[in-house]
Amino acid sequence: MLNPCDGAFLDGLSGMLPPGTLIAPEARYLVELRGRMHGCAGAVARPASTAEVSVILRAAQAARVGVVPYAGGTGLVGGQVMPDGPLPLILSVERMTRLHDIDVAGNVLVTDAGAVLADVQARAEQADRLFPMALGSQGSARIGGLLATNAGGANVLRWGTMRELCLGVEAVLADGSVVGGLKRLRKNNMGYDLRHLLIGSEGTLGVITAAALRLFPRPARTGAAMLAVPSPEAALALLALAQERLGEGVSAFELIGGQGPRFVARHLPGQRQPFADPPDWSVLIDLGLVAALDPEQALSALFEVALAKGLVQDGVIATSAAHRAQFWSLREAIPEANRLVGAIASHDVALPLAALPAFIARADAALRALGDMRVNCFGHVGDGNLHYNVFPAEGRHRDAYDALRPAITETVHGLVNAMGGSISAEHGIGRLKTRDLVRYGDAAGLAAMRAIKGALDPAGILNPGAVLG
Repeated sequence: MLNPCDGAFLDGLSGMLPPGTLIAPEARYLVELRGRMHGCAGAVARPASTAEVSVILRAAQAARVGVVPYAGGTGLVGGQVMPDGPLPLILSVERMTRLHDIDVAGNVLVTDAGAVLADVQARAEQADRLFPMALGSQGSARIGGLLATNAGGANVLRWGTMRELCLGVEAVLADGSVVGGLKRLRKNNMGYDLRHLLIGSEGTLGVITAAALRLFPRPARTGAAMLAVPSPEAALALLALAQERLGEGVSAFELIGGQGPRFVARHLPGQRQPFADPPDWSVLIDLGLVAALDPEQALSALFEVALAKGLVQDGVIATSAAHRAQFWSLREAIPEANRLVGAIASHDVALPLAALPAFIARADAALRALGDMRVNCFGHVGDGNLHYNVFPAEGRHRDAYDALRPAITETVHGLVNAMGGSISAEHGIGRLKTRDLVRYGDAAGLAAMRAIKGALDPAGILNPGAVLG
């Protein structure tokens, strides 16, 4: 049983740390982004170095006080808030923001875990390099949180998740020991790869404090198009056609159901949209090409071939960088519009590409059988990741569906599992999906996970209640 983060513990810890490291738990640390889960804490520790993180964890383990790691607070599954139990200590990496150095020849940037993603992107750009992780919360999401959840974002299709974008991590384990893994090597087979164990562990095995991130040459020319498609099946066929013609030049391929742009039009009316009447289905395709290829020409040629095949119905091709940015602004406005509408239940799932159209059709039908609801389905269809979110019928509030919420999620997750998919594509398990992990996870795999947790965190102080419950 863990002990609360009380005055006696804090008095002792305060004497080990620089003044101002410990603060009272402000409200911003205690609520998840959508306001569905509220946390508790005895205090917030804001270390400025790996050494200070080590001091904090060593003291917490000795006193058996739970520690909830906190990065940008943008997670959507409750991994950063602990709603009940003995008051934990929140450990925020927000002061650990140093961008250590950049190796242009080796295409590596070393950064503290508290660095904001947008700042990492900007530092790479200054060196004429690209750090391709891109998502709507990049102005607030921090590298430590992105690694802890193995974030994906829009460019997974070409560059992969954070696991593929990270060469090494430095982390502090529960007993305060430091795992120094910041070697900048593509090949390193010196035993078990602790980097991949810590990435995606959601702070339950250690606190990531720094990382060596992979950079890439910037594409010489970029372009984008919004194309109306008749169905998800057509979208998949269009993706295959685009990859056949352009190969790795296809950086991102987003499927957008019509409900999303309609929500944006109503709740964010200042947002520009490419279609006056949003189609039921559209795709946003983004290109990064070599200097010899013209993105507008490539997209125009793709559109003509796709039109002849019946894969597209209409389209708008970006004519400038600003125009391309408008497309992405619309895509990233959809989650904000969702929050303004208020979802009954949100689902971040992954499926085999071939199963996506059937899943969408079967899930829609199953929900219609449950009641009158609206579905906003969109996501990184190039890698099989869908955000399948359920909203109240027009004129109703989500609170009216409280009794239905468990059945809705059970229906969606059960179908995902039956079709060979995953109930967590890129946001992790957190505290909201722990029961589903037990229900749908592999028994032997879960036993191995518990054994690893017991070995690295025997007192159970690291993010108690997250992932394994």
